[in-house]
Amino acid sequence: MELRVVGCHGGETPKHKTSAFVIDERLAIDAGSLTSGLDLRAQFRLQACIVSHAHLDHIRDLATIADNRCQADCAPLLVAATKDTISSLKKYFFNDHLWPDFSAIPNKRRPTISFQELKPEKQVEIAGYQVTAVSVSHTIDTAGFIVRAPDATIAYSGDTGPTDRLWELLNAEQNLKALLLEVSFPDREQKLATVSGHHTPRTLLKDLKKLSRPKDLPTLLYHIKPVFQREVERECARLKGLNLAVTAIGDQYVL
Repeated sequence: MELRVVGCHGGETPKHKTSAFVIDERLAIDAGSLTSGLDLRAQFRLQACIVSHAHLDHIRDLATIADNRCQADCAPLLVAATKDTISSLKKYFFNDHLWPDFSAIPNKRRPTISFQELKPEKQVEIAGYQVTAVSVSHTIDTAGFIVRAPDATIAYSGDTGPTDRLWELLNAEQNLKALLLEVSFPDREQKLATVSGHHTPRTLLKDLKKLSRPKDLPTLLYHIKPVFQREVERECARLKGLNLAVTAIGDQYVL
């Protein structure tokens, strides 16, 4: 399994891109920067995108990748998410007002995108992977994901603060090779992190202790707010007994 970091920040500047990751060039996890971070050939290779929740920094480039793929007559891109997230995408995003409804363009028999509902904790096959959505703790309905391939399993936290069920399920995984885990704010901004449903290094450490083997598991951190990038990195570097790495745009991992 190869993981490519397209976007990994909790905000945007010319040097920061919002959440988007690609596995083996065919499965995207979130779509914050799929078109700003991928060339056309890479966009066209994607088969599916699993979407954690409907906040703009995780869905924005679904609009532009749909437009690009429509012009190139690509096969439909599968967009998989929980029921509430799909409902938000249809009602507020692909609604022919904010953006065209590409689930009916060029026509309903061969649309540019198609939707698949993910039920929490029900494993389904997507783009050749076994995917399980897991509800996590954010301000709206949000899922983390467990993505399994024959050679490796990777977990993605989605946007979340302290949560429990994700860790219970991960402790039962036999082939877990890495965790993509959000951390957004420094410890001094704990009130803001709590009200917005995100981690600080303090709460990240507490949650990782729910894992049976946190020292061994490579934990790839993403979603740091650009304003606090250096401060959060310094605080994470001081955490002991963990295998942490801060992701950067363009990073590639072989798991």
